[in-house]
Amino acid sequence: MNFFAVFIALLLEQARPLGHDNVVQSALRAWTEWVRRVFDAGQHHHGWLAWLVAAALPAGLAALVYWLLSSVNGLLGFLWVVLVLYGTVGFRQFSHHFTSIREALEAGDENAARTALARWQRVEVGDLPRQELLRHVIEHSVLAAHRHVFGVLVCFVVLSWLGLGPAGAVLYRLTEQLAQHWKARPDGTPSPSLQQVAASVWHWLDYVPARVTALAFAVVGNFEEAVASWRQDAARFSQANEGVVLAATAGAINVRLGGRPLGGAEPSVPANDPLSRGLTDGREPQLAHLASVVGLVWRSVVLWLLVMALMMLAQTVA
Repeated sequence: MNFFAVFIALLLEQARPLGHDNVVQSALRAWTEWVRRVFDAGQHHHGWLAWLVAAALPAGLAALVYWLLSSVNGLLGFLWVVLVLYGTVGFRQFSHHFTSIREALEAGDENAARTALARWQRVEVGDLPRQELLRHVIEHSVLAAHRHVFGVLVCFVVLSWLGLGPAGAVLYRLTEQLAQHWKARPDGTPSPSLQQVAASVWHWLDYVPARVTALAFAVVGNFEEAVASWRQDAARFSQANEGVVLAATAGAINVRLGGRPLGGAEPSVPANDPLSRGLTDGREPQLAHLASVVGLVWRSVVLWLLVMALMMLAQTVA
């Protein structure tokens, strides 16, 4: 039934999108902030306790509700899975940013595109050149698709096989939220222990999903170039899992990615590095690459649904 749950959730999300600052996201932010204030006492074990309360506990509750509803009626359990997926999976939570930037660039209004990118990422972008602007849009769009759709689906499918219903989707989304929200702030919060735990758990939880996403991009894109870029250029990015996804994307659609992070300092690369600023191989970003990104992502969605349908058919036959 996972295939139908994912399919219905994606249809609902397209028909009735929750949007970026929706009630679910607001509730998650409020929850993670409350847990930080209550449990962050500065010790390493407090960091783990805070993560267990903030992410593992809600995931366990999602599984418990699924078991209870399924024991009453299988349809109720199925509807619960659809509801949770609807709240955790979706393109429309970030796609309006991508659309506004793309429309501004097509209209030749680069200032409006820069403003939209700054609003999306909540950083100052300055006077980014057009190619740099396009590169950042491609990178952030691909990573958003991974975190909001493909990564969630991987964790959902794996834990649902273990009988935990939608727990994987909840665990992935909350762990990603914690990694983003429990970063260092000017006021000195959260504690280094909490930051370390949040970043470490997120790295290991996203390890397999990031590589599944990269493999999907390779299959539906230029497979040979995607795999070659994955092997050669993933280490150029500061975050290992992000590097795998972005390197595979660069090869799949033949675009040059990497270099200075948005709002960050120039990365340090060896003087004899053949690629300027740690960039991957490929063509310089062009407006046409935005359409290539959209096609790559939607083909990956179709691939996911096809694989899940085949798995469902195999289970039925068996």
